[in-house]
Amino acid sequence: MQRQRILVDQQDITKARLAEDPAASRLLTPGEARLQIESFALTVNNVTYAATGFALDYWRFFPSGQEGHGIVPVWGTAHVTESRAAGLDAGTRVYGYLPMAETLVIRPEQSGTGVFIDQSAHRAGLALVYNTYVAVKPGTAHDDHLRSLLQPLLATSYLLFDWLADNDWFGAEQIIVGSASSKTGLGLCKFLAEPADRPYRIVGLTGAANRGFVEGLGACDLVLTYDQIDALPQVSSVYVDMAGNAGVKAALHGHLADHLRHSAAVGTSHWDRFAPPRNLAGPKPQFFFAPAQIAKRRSEWGPGVIEARITAAWKRIAADAGNWLEVVAHRGIASAPALWADLAAGCTPAREGHVLVL
Repeated sequence: MQRQRILVDQQDITKARLAEDPAASRLLTPGEARLQIESFALTVNNVTYAATGFALDYWRFFPSGQEGHGIVPVWGTAHVTESRAAGLDAGTRVYGYLPMAETLVIRPEQSGTGVFIDQSAHRAGLALVYNTYVAVKPGTAHDDHLRSLLQPLLATSYLLFDWLADNDWFGAEQIIVGSASSKTGLGLCKFLAEPADRPYRIVGLTGAANRGFVEGLGACDLVLTYDQIDALPQVSSVYVDMAGNAGVKAALHGHLADHLRHSAAVGTSHWDRFAPPRNLAGPKPQFFFAPAQIAKRRSEWGPGVIEARITAAWKRIAADAGNWLEVVAHRGIASAPALWADLAAGCTPAREGHVLVL
């Protein structure tokens, strides 16, 4: 049976189509292993990968060989069906960065117990965290789904929290989280709410339709909609922008120009309203790249420490996911294009987490 993959139009990322995967049946060379993908999550985070695919090299991870079309990375679970690689045996299940497809060939090099780095030539120089595959034991489908949905997003949330703490909150009295209804945004709000002696107030910004959802999380001291920016207290502030909405950013910078200590650009959940910042009041937005914070902490703390903290942190937040997350499973790769179109158009409720089961 011919394996399939999803190709996304790189000039209009709302368009995705099913296509045969010509590389899925090629013979393996020594050092390679073939993975059969079991399931993967699809979130607005993946739409962000497509929206910034050229700028941040996300299209490089899984080359499509099709001019003008790319394969979007996703997070999920797979198992080895065939291996010519030392240390990674057939039958091993792994979690990691996968293509929106049914199969993947990697060139794994073992870097630790149950940890493998893809050394394929086209992935050279890309962030280590994205090239790493970790062996996982058989578990329930629900466990697999939660890991794929929440681990990468809450890992970014925790790294943002760690980075803010590392910078002493930039001396801010309030930390404003844009797109607070996104998984990364809500995770950051929850991590920010954990310290009992925190010196800052947490403000969540969201769309009117998601205000009740964000308020129900109980992590924010104040929740405002995007048209209420002029109600933000004019005190020393940090803005962490998950949305990338140019209009919102301009309004917030204008309102808090003399009070904004730092403006961090993280995501583009509002990718269709993104524009490079020009003539903004206050500090120039600085891009936050999560792998850079991982690398910094590895250098300071030694290998494995930041990874262990991330794991403990995301599991801590995921423990009550039943209160704010509804896992929606879709069967078969053919269901991906329609789901992708809904995600790109912002039509999926914040409470839902979507998983493709292949």
